Amino acid sequence: MTPSRSTRISGIAADRYRAALRRLGHYRWFARFGRAMVPIDRAVQRRSRGRLSILGADVLPELLLTTTGRSTGRRRTVALLYAVAAEPDDYVVVASNWGQPHHPAWSANLLAQPRATVELRGREQVVQARLAEGTERDQVWPRVLEIWPAYATYSARSGRTLRVFLLRVIRP
Repeated sequence: MTPSRSTRISGIAADRYRAALRRLGHYRWFARFGRAMVPIDRAVQRRSRGRLSILGADVLPELLLTTTGRSTGRRRTVALLYAVAAEPDDYVVVASNWGQPHHPAWSANLLAQPRATVELRGREQVVQARLAEGTERDQVWPRVLEIWPAYATYSARSGRTLRVFLLRVIRP
C-alpha cells in the first residue's frame, strides 16, 4: 500500500526537507530529539499503517522492525531507516542508537534471535537477520550513508563500530 497523495511530501519540498533532516542529523540536540520522538513515531506509523511518520515524513525510507526480547521473550518494535540490499525486498539497517556509546537493545535481540518481522507501508514480512561484517559491511556502508550521512557522525561520537544488519525476507 502506498501513501495517498495527501499524506506525501513531494518534489522540491521533499528534497529540501530530506536535505535539512540529513544536515540536522549530525547535531547532538537532534539525536536527543529523535530518541524522544521514536515512541511517538512508532505509534503514528502503526495507526496509519505505515502511511505517516513524524521523523521521516515520507522523505526517508523507514520501516518498523519487531524483534523478540532476548531476556523477556516479549516482542519489541522500533522504527528504523533502511537501505535496500542487493535483493529488492531485502533491507539493510544500522544499529546507531543515535550515536550513544552502547548498542541499541534491538540489535542484541537480533543477534540472539535473528528471526524478526518488518512492517513497511502496512505490509508485514518475516525476515532473517544477519550481522554484516568485513567486506560485506564495507559494501553496504556507503549505501546506508547515502540514506543517512549522520551514521558516520554517530559512529565517531559513540566510539564504536555501528552494527549493520542485512534483513533477508523469508519467502513462504
